Amino acid sequence: MSAPAIAVTRTPLVAVYGTLKRGLRNHHWLKSAEFLGEDRLTTATLYDLGPYPAAKPEPSRGVEVEVFRVTAPLLAGLDRLEDYRLRTPWAGDYHRAIHPTAFGPAWLYLYNHPVTGCPVIREGGWRPR
Repeated sequence: MSAPAIAVTRTPLVAVYGTLKRGLRNHHWLKSAEFLGEDRLTTATLYDLGPYPAAKPEPSRGVEVEVFRVTAPLLAGLDRLEDYRLRTPWAGDYHRAIHPTAFGPAWLYLYNHPVTGCPVIREGGWRPR
């Protein structure tokens, strides 16, 4: 079960764990975002899907995330990238939920599809192959 959603602020925070992290292939989506720092979340577990990871709302020993402050238009762009559908969040590839970080509550994209048979990352971070 995901963490309860709370009101979105004018400058929402997003916690990223895969190709959106600094130095990886999709980080350019966050070029205008303010990097706040790194954290470890125990409210999510990562699964290695090969070209990218998926997060599920399962307890872990701490998975690595980077936290960014984003504008509403930038968040909407990330929603398109992650196939998050505001009106039908379970119909796309990801839904998002608020998770606690050291920088405050942040949106985390959670994978909607099964991850059976995928390598599990319960501590540390995902690394591209």
